[in-house]
Amino acid sequence: MGLDFFITSLIVILIPGTGVVYTVATGMTAGRGPSIAAAFGCTLGILPHIAASALGVAALLHASALLFETLKFLGAAYLLYLAWQTLKDSGPLRFDDETAERASILRLVRTGFLINILNPKLSAFFLAFLPHFVDPAAGGALGQMVMLGLVFMAMTFAVFIVYGAFAAVIRARVLASARAMRWLRRTVALAFAGFGLRLALEGRT
Repeated sequence: MGLDFFITSLIVILIPGTGVVYTVATGMTAGRGPSIAAAFGCTLGILPHIAASALGVAALLHASALLFETLKFLGAAYLLYLAWQTLKDSGPLRFDDETAERASILRLVRTGFLINILNPKLSAFFLAFLPHFVDPAAGGALGQMVMLGLVFMAMTFAVFIVYGAFAAVIRARVLASARAMRWLRRTVALAFAGFGLRLALEGRT
Protein backbone atom coordinates (compact mmCIF):
# COMPACT_ATOMS: atom_id res chain seq x y z
CA MET A 1 0.00 0.00 0.00
CA GLY A 2 1.93 3.01 -1.26
CA LEU A 3 1.64 6.75 -1.21
CA ASP A 4 0.02 6.70 -4.64
CA PHE A 5 -2.96 4.84 -3.20
CA PHE A 6 -3.45 7.42 -0.44
CA ILE A 7 -3.14 10.37 -2.81
CA THR A 8 -5.47 8.90 -5.44
CA SER A 9 -8.01 7.87 -2.82
CA LEU A 10 -7.95 11.33 -1.23
CA ILE A 11 -8.60 12.98 -4.59
CA VAL A 12 -11.53 10.64 -5.26
CA ILE A 13 -13.01 11.18 -1.79
CA LEU A 14 -12.68 14.97 -1.92
CA ILE A 15 -14.75 15.20 -5.12
CA PRO A 16 -18.26 16.26 -4.02
CA GLY A 17 -20.86 13.54 -4.51
CA THR A 18 -24.14 12.57 -2.92
CA GLY A 19 -22.45 11.56 0.33
CA VAL A 20 -20.68 14.90 0.64
CA VAL A 21 -23.86 16.83 -0.14
CA TYR A 22 -25.80 14.83 2.45
CA THR A 23 -23.12 15.21 5.15
CA VAL A 24 -22.69 18.94 4.56
CA ALA A 25 -26.46 19.51 4.51
CA THR A 26 -26.78 17.59 7.78
CA GLY A 27 -24.02 19.67 9.33
CA MET A 28 -25.77 22.87 8.29
CA THR A 29 -29.20 21.79 9.48
CA ALA A 30 -28.43 19.75 12.59
CA GLY A 31 -24.87 20.47 13.68
CA ARG A 32 -21.60 18.62 14.08
CA GLY A 33 -22.83 15.54 15.99
CA PRO A 34 -25.54 14.56 13.50
CA SER A 35 -23.14 15.23 10.60
CA ILE A 36 -20.83 12.57 12.03
CA ALA A 37 -23.77 10.14 12.01
CA ALA A 38 -24.45 11.07 8.37
CA ALA A 39 -20.76 10.55 7.51
CA PHE A 40 -20.80 7.17 9.25
CA GLY A 41 -23.89 6.08 7.31
CA CYS A 42 -22.35 7.11 3.99
CA THR A 43 -19.13 5.29 4.84
CA LEU A 44 -21.03 2.19 5.94
CA GLY A 45 -22.89 2.26 2.63
CA ILE A 46 -19.71 1.63 0.64
CA LEU A 47 -18.75 -1.45 2.68
CA PRO A 48 -20.98 -3.86 0.70
CA HIS A 49 -19.58 -2.48 -2.56
CA ILE A 50 -16.01 -3.05 -1.38
CA ALA A 51 -16.89 -6.56 -0.21
CA ALA A 52 -18.60 -7.28 -3.54
CA SER A 53 -15.54 -6.09 -5.44
CA ALA A 54 -13.15 -8.16 -3.31
CA LEU A 55 -15.26 -11.29 -3.73
CA GLY A 56 -15.93 -10.78 -7.43
CA VAL A 57 -19.66 -10.24 -6.96
CA ALA A 58 -19.33 -6.76 -8.45
CA ALA A 59 -18.27 -8.32 -11.74
CA LEU A 60 -21.50 -10.34 -11.79
CA LEU A 61 -23.55 -7.24 -11.01
CA HIS A 62 -21.77 -5.26 -13.69
CA ALA A 63 -22.34 -8.05 -16.22
CA SER A 64 -26.02 -8.46 -15.41
CA ALA A 65 -28.11 -5.78 -17.06
CA LEU A 66 -31.20 -6.62 -14.98
CA LEU A 67 -29.44 -6.49 -11.61
CA PHE A 68 -27.55 -3.32 -12.49
CA GLU A 69 -30.57 -1.49 -13.90
CA THR A 70 -32.78 -2.49 -10.95
CA LEU A 71 -30.33 -1.22 -8.37
CA LYS A 72 -29.58 1.87 -10.43
CA PHE A 73 -33.21 2.94 -10.72
CA LEU A 74 -33.85 2.23 -7.04
CA GLY A 75 -30.93 4.50 -6.20
CA ALA A 76 -32.11 7.21 -8.59
CA ALA A 77 -35.65 7.04 -7.21
CA TYR A 78 -34.35 7.37 -3.64
CA LEU A 79 -32.29 10.44 -4.51
CA LEU A 80 -35.29 12.05 -6.21
CA TYR A 81 -37.33 11.22 -3.12
CA LEU A 82 -34.74 12.95 -0.94
CA ALA A 83 -34.82 15.97 -3.27
CA TRP A 84 -38.61 16.21 -2.95
CA GLN A 85 -38.53 15.78 0.84
CA THR A 86 -35.80 18.42 1.16
CA LEU A 87 -37.74 20.86 -1.01
CA LYS A 88 -40.79 20.33 1.20
CA ASP A 89 -38.58 20.85 4.28
CA SER A 90 -39.35 17.40 5.61
CA GLY A 91 -37.77 13.96 5.62
CA PRO A 92 -34.24 13.35 6.97
CA LEU A 93 -33.22 17.01 6.53
CA ARG A 94 -35.20 19.75 8.22
CA PHE A 95 -34.03 23.35 7.80
CA ASP A 96 -35.06 24.95 11.09
CA ASP A 97 -33.67 25.78 14.53
CA GLU A 98 -34.97 22.63 16.25
CA THR A 99 -33.45 20.14 13.83
CA ALA A 100 -30.49 19.28 16.07
CA GLU A 101 -32.78 18.37 18.95
CA ARG A 102 -35.08 16.24 16.77
CA ALA A 103 -32.43 14.59 14.65
CA SER A 104 -32.57 10.84 14.88
CA ILE A 105 -29.04 9.44 14.72
CA LEU A 106 -30.31 6.11 13.47
CA ARG A 107 -32.33 7.78 10.75
CA LEU A 108 -29.35 9.86 9.62
CA VAL A 109 -27.14 6.77 9.46
CA ARG A 110 -29.82 4.85 7.56
CA THR A 111 -30.26 7.60 4.98
CA GLY A 112 -26.52 7.87 4.38
CA PHE A 113 -26.27 4.09 4.08
CA LEU A 114 -29.10 3.92 1.54
CA ILE A 115 -27.62 6.75 -0.55
CA ASN A 116 -24.49 4.71 -1.20
CA ILE A 117 -25.73 1.12 -1.09
CA LEU A 118 -28.25 1.88 -3.86
CA ASN A 119 -25.56 3.15 -6.23
CA PRO A 120 -24.28 0.23 -8.35
CA LYS A 121 -21.63 2.49 -9.91
CA LEU A 122 -19.69 2.22 -6.66
CA SER A 123 -19.26 -1.54 -7.08
CA ALA A 124 -18.00 -0.98 -10.62
CA PHE A 125 -15.68 1.76 -9.36
CA PHE A 126 -14.08 -0.36 -6.64
CA LEU A 127 -13.81 -3.32 -9.00
CA ALA A 128 -11.76 -1.16 -11.37
CA PHE A 129 -9.95 0.91 -8.72
CA LEU A 130 -8.69 -1.43 -5.99
CA PRO A 131 -6.92 -4.07 -8.16
CA HIS A 132 -4.54 -1.38 -9.46
CA PHE A 133 -2.95 -1.21 -6.00
CA VAL A 134 -2.72 -4.94 -5.31
CA ASP A 135 0.86 -6.24 -5.31
CA PRO A 136 0.91 -9.67 -7.04
CA ALA A 137 4.31 -10.43 -5.54
CA ALA A 138 2.97 -10.03 -2.00
CA GLY A 139 0.32 -12.73 -2.48
CA GLY A 140 -3.08 -12.82 -0.79
CA ALA A 141 -4.88 -10.60 -3.31
CA LEU A 142 -8.19 -10.93 -1.46
CA GLY A 143 -6.64 -9.81 1.81
CA GLN A 144 -4.98 -6.88 0.10
CA MET A 145 -8.28 -5.85 -1.52
CA VAL A 146 -10.03 -5.95 1.84
CA MET A 147 -7.28 -3.93 3.52
CA LEU A 148 -7.29 -1.33 0.74
CA GLY A 149 -11.05 -1.07 1.00
CA LEU A 150 -10.95 -0.60 4.78
CA VAL A 151 -8.32 2.13 4.45
CA PHE A 152 -10.45 3.82 1.78
CA MET A 153 -13.44 3.68 4.15
CA ALA A 154 -11.42 5.17 7.02
CA MET A 155 -10.24 8.00 4.79
CA THR A 156 -13.81 8.59 3.58
CA PHE A 157 -15.11 8.82 7.13
CA ALA A 158 -12.34 11.24 8.18
CA VAL A 159 -12.83 13.53 5.17
CA PHE A 160 -16.62 13.54 5.56
CA ILE A 161 -16.26 14.45 9.24
CA VAL A 162 -14.19 17.46 8.21
CA TYR A 163 -16.82 18.45 5.64
CA GLY A 164 -19.55 18.13 8.25
CA ALA A 165 -17.61 20.08 10.87
CA PHE A 166 -17.00 22.92 8.43
CA ALA A 167 -20.71 23.01 7.60
CA ALA A 168 -21.59 23.05 11.30
CA VAL A 169 -19.32 26.07 11.86
CA ILE A 170 -21.27 28.21 9.40
CA ARG A 171 -24.61 26.76 10.53
CA ALA A 172 -25.49 29.63 12.88
CA ARG A 173 -25.04 32.25 10.17
CA VAL A 174 -27.11 30.30 7.67
CA LEU A 175 -29.96 29.58 10.10
CA ALA A 176 -30.12 33.26 10.99
CA SER A 177 -31.16 34.17 7.45
CA ALA A 178 -34.51 32.97 6.15
CA ARG A 179 -33.45 33.82 2.61
CA ALA A 180 -30.22 31.83 2.95
CA MET A 181 -32.19 28.87 4.28
CA ARG A 182 -34.55 28.92 1.30
CA TRP A 183 -31.64 28.96 -1.14
CA LEU A 184 -29.82 26.25 0.82
CA ARG A 185 -32.89 24.01 0.77
CA ARG A 186 -33.34 24.53 -2.98
CA THR A 187 -29.65 23.95 -3.67
CA VAL A 188 -29.54 20.69 -1.72
CA ALA A 189 -32.78 19.49 -3.35
CA LEU A 190 -31.39 20.38 -6.79
CA ALA A 191 -28.15 18.53 -6.03
CA PHE A 192 -30.00 15.37 -4.99
CA ALA A 193 -32.24 15.58 -8.05
CA GLY A 194 -29.26 16.11 -10.33
CA PHE A 195 -27.37 13.15 -8.91
CA GLY A 196 -30.51 11.02 -9.16
CA LEU A 197 -31.13 11.90 -12.80
CA ARG A 198 -27.48 11.35 -13.68
CA LEU A 199 -27.55 7.92 -12.03
CA ALA A 200 -30.74 7.00 -13.87
CA LEU A 201 -29.20 7.96 -17.24
CA GLU A 202 -25.82 6.33 -16.72
CA GLY A 203 -24.94 3.04 -18.37
CA ARG A 204 -22.88 0.18 -16.99
CA THR A 205 -19.63 1.42 -18.48
